[in-house]
Amino acid sequence: MSTYKQTRRSYIIGYILSIVFTIAAFTVVGLHLSTHHQMPSDQMVMASLMVFAVCQLIVQVIFFLHLGKEPKPRLNLLAFLFMIMVIVIIVFGSLWIMKNLNYHMLHGTDVDKYIIQDEGIHN
Repeated sequence: MSTYKQTRRSYIIGYILSIVFTIAAFTVVGLHLSTHHQMPSDQMVMASLMVFAVCQLIVQVIFFLHLGKEPKPRLNLLAFLFMIMVIVIIVFGSLWIMKNLNYHMLHGTDVDKYIIQDEGIHN
């Protein structure tokens, strides 16, 4: 098989798998909404969406970016893994900061009681 046909075949397979994972994610959310948040639980929906997102990422990397198919893939793989590490640090760091800000920016009259109870401080 020629290189052109292999590349075209790779793109077609990747496209079909991307469509399948996208439709599956929409189906899970649609079923969840149509049953008024009863059928798949919220945790099950989140878990399945994360699984579909990771599968979608793997399909994109393998079939469209062709990572690992070049003659010396080690350098590209290391750059990709470093990029993933930076993204994870940025995302989880941002979530940590937002949670911390939400905790310290509570409004209302019971803020002191809430913080004392949450921190386990006893008089």
